[in-house]
Amino acid sequence: MNLSCSQWQDNSESVKHFAFAKFSAAAEQCLLLFTLILLMFLASLTGNALIALAICTNPTLHTPMYFFLANLSLLEIGYTCSVIPKMLQSLVSEARGISLEGCATQMFFFTLFAISECCLLAAMAFDRYMAICSPLHYATRMSRGLCAQLAVVSWAVGCVVGLGQTNYIFSLNFCGPCEIDHFFCDLPPILALACGDTSSNEAAVFVVAVLCISSPFLLIVASYGRILAAVLIMPSPEGRRKALSTCSSHLLVVTLFYGSGSVTYLRPKASHSPGTDKLLALFYTVVTSMLNPIIYSLRNKEVKAALWRTLWKKPLTRG
Repeated sequence: MNLSCSQWQDNSESVKHFAFAKFSAAAEQCLLLFTLILLMFLASLTGNALIALAICTNPTLHTPMYFFLANLSLLEIGYTCSVIPKMLQSLVSEARGISLEGCATQMFFFTLFAISECCLLAAMAFDRYMAICSPLHYATRMSRGLCAQLAVVSWAVGCVVGLGQTNYIFSLNFCGPCEIDHFFCDLPPILALACGDTSSNEAAVFVVAVLCISSPFLLIVASYGRILAAVLIMPSPEGRRKALSTCSSHLLVVTLFYGSGSVTYLRPKASHSPGTDKLLALFYTVVTSMLNPIIYSLRNKEVKAALWRTLWKKPLTRG
């Protein structure tokens, strides 16, 4: 049921505040969901912060692969912090409102971090391609300067897309209703509240999603196609196993992130439903951010050793 916007409108009848829809009318369900999401949020923040700290403080991890991983962890921290705190507040409080400016700010940062992560995952795939397919030239080609440029471009693309999409959507007029049938200011649910014809805005969202989700994904597929071809002709089974193990964590993260993102933003509008969209959004904003540090730490001995040294200030003993 939509909230009344009368107290949040000016004389021009334009909405100045929004309100997030309640997850459930049952207080027990909201409390249970609050507890689960809070635990996952804390796990995500802790895991990603530890990985970034371990990489920054351990010289042995100052390589291109771990440089990109540290950037990924920082993106995940920003990604979750732009969405989850407000959602947690809405779960246990009646203060579910957000100003028009606050909603635009949340949309900008969410879009910035999400698009930057798409680009960064492609850069990580390129790094693995260079390491496996061109090992003799890897150190010179994947220089610190190139790695920094790839990271800056990833963040810059996210910033430009975030500014463009947010400005384009919030140039529309919102005259009611004001209840967002979602738990954060995502693009489709905000567009659903705009007055007048929004077909051009919807087309822009779809085009940006295709370019910023599909294009990096195609680069990832191309990189791993070349990697697979190189691995298949390796004479040593041990060499093949080692090459594939260095890619497995990244492939798993790509599958989780791109899978949920593609289903959310690239499927036809007619197939969207608020319930499904919320479940998918919970997955790619909370679950994947929590799983990423687990995936990388459990499947990477160097990261585990660095985390151990960071936490306990001593080398990891074996046996």
